[in-house]
Amino acid sequence: MNKNARLIQKARATGLLFPLIVFFGFLAGGLVVWQSWLLSSVVSKVFLDHFSLVQVVPLLRTALFVVLGRALFTFVNESLAGRLAVKIKDGLREELIKKINRLGPAFLKGERAGELTTTALQGLDALDAYFSQYLPQILLAALLPITILVVVFPMDLLTGLVFVITAPLIPLFMILIGKLSQNHTQRQWTALSRLGAYFLDTLQGLSTLMQLGRSRERGEKVRQVSERYRDVTIAVFKITFLSAFVLEMIATISTAVVAVEIGLRLLYARMAFQEAFFILLIAPEFYLPLRNLSVRYHAGMNGLSAAERIFQLLDTPEIEIAAPVTASQPDPFDNGFKLTFTEVTYHYADQPVAALEGINLELESGKHYALVGESGAGKSTLAQLIMRFILPESGHINVDDIDYQNWNLDVWRNKIAWVPQNVRLFNASLLENVRLYDPAVSKEAVMGALEQAGLQNLMRTLPDGLDTSLQEAGIRLSGGEARRVILARAILKNAPLLLMDEPTAHLDVDLELDFLETSEKLQQGRTTLTIAHRLATVLRADQILVLKRGQLIEQGSHQELLSSRGEYARLLADARRRP
Repeated sequence: MNKNARLIQKARATGLLFPLIVFFGFLAGGLVVWQSWLLSSVVSKVFLDHFSLVQVVPLLRTALFVVLGRALFTFVNESLAGRLAVKIKDGLREELIKKINRLGPAFLKGERAGELTTTALQGLDALDAYFSQYLPQILLAALLPITILVVVFPMDLLTGLVFVITAPLIPLFMILIGKLSQNHTQRQWTALSRLGAYFLDTLQGLSTLMQLGRSRERGEKVRQVSERYRDVTIAVFKITFLSAFVLEMIATISTAVVAVEIGLRLLYARMAFQEAFFILLIAPEFYLPLRNLSVRYHAGMNGLSAAERIFQLLDTPEIEIAAPVTASQPDPFDNGFKLTFTEVTYHYADQPVAALEGINLELESGKHYALVGESGAGKSTLAQLIMRFILPESGHINVDDIDYQNWNLDVWRNKIAWVPQNVRLFNASLLENVRLYDPAVSKEAVMGALEQAGLQNLMRTLPDGLDTSLQEAGIRLSGGEARRVILARAILKNAPLLLMDEPTAHLDVDLELDFLETSEKLQQGRTTLTIAHRLATVLRADQILVLKRGQLIEQGSHQELLSSRGEYARLLADARRRP
């Protein structure tokens, strides 16, 4: 299905809103026929039939009501069009955000945050003009000229033929110019997306750039990207102004042709004055919907360029959500369970070498496992497989004897608590940062989770308690406090399977030991898999799993692996040599 058809389908899905927009637009345009007839009647009666003011007052009064009616219908049309655009944009934005969340980090790994932000904000805003102006105008450009033709043809065949011959010239030139501008419009949107991505990346790394003394160099590159976007935008404006000039000229010449052929016949008394004057009044209105469509055509093209990227994101394949496990099936997480990997292999599309290959692994409930290996060994890939952000290319992952893909995706992820390496806090209250805007979670439950995470002192110092805003990226908190907030999220979830990606990263030794003691309370009674980089984390694990180039090459306790003098011993020696 092409972009236009899908966008029209979105408009139709709003119910009566879109038909009402077209209906009121048609009434507003249709009343111009009546208005022109009334005005031509008044002029004819006053100048030819010598009617007095009193005699034409009823016609003038009716004309006034018609003008007010047009103004009212136009206002209602524009208001409804605005509501339509907002409703569709809000729906698409929500749909887009949910889609990105469902795709998960495996998808985001290959995307630029700035480009996605530009699509979700400016991209959807570009659809405003498409739905509020361009789409209704397409139907009006077809309905109103046909209505006028129905009135004019019985009255004057020659003028009707002139209308029929000249009217197609406007959309014809509009399409020709549109094809010329289509590539420029697409390039403009691409340049805007790149600029947004580049600018956001620069802002996020600004402190690092300043420390390295590269901020001026980066600023120059931002300027160059901005200049490219400016050049493309100016090229689009040139075509827009050229098309507006050409289409206005065609409409003006067409109206002049009508005026000449009517004037000549009126001069030789081959046409009644009132009919001639009426047609002269109605001629500009006949071409007006087509001219308005040409003016709004470029706004429609901008919307279509943005829609291409939006629908590309919405059409991205995602992990299928299986049917939920029925109530008759026992939940293995209620008792002891085993999470088993059997010959699991996974490739990333942009990488020739397998991220994981032939993994055979068994995680028993209640134990703490540490996952170690060099960068790129496949640790994060294994964690993403467990969370079903990606699925095995071959092999199986089972919970006891049940393939984990048979579980409903939401049900499965509710069994997992995730403590990431990089802290993500929002410009919201402490309460919402912990419960993640879930109204079903009470304040008392959040308080309990924060206390278990060791944040009692923090809550006493915050001016508004749980309602205190943590500000952008949680800058109100220290690094250790921010990590404990993330830990409180996992405590609150109370899931049987806990995944942690080096939760003590960037903490000093004292904070690290303090945090590990707190996290051990969370691990009690749960199966824990920790992606570990630090010795203190590894030593507390029941079993250590060593990955190298996507393969599980060693597993055992700290002492067992150390005595075998294999990859684990080498990694440990390298870690101790680092300053």
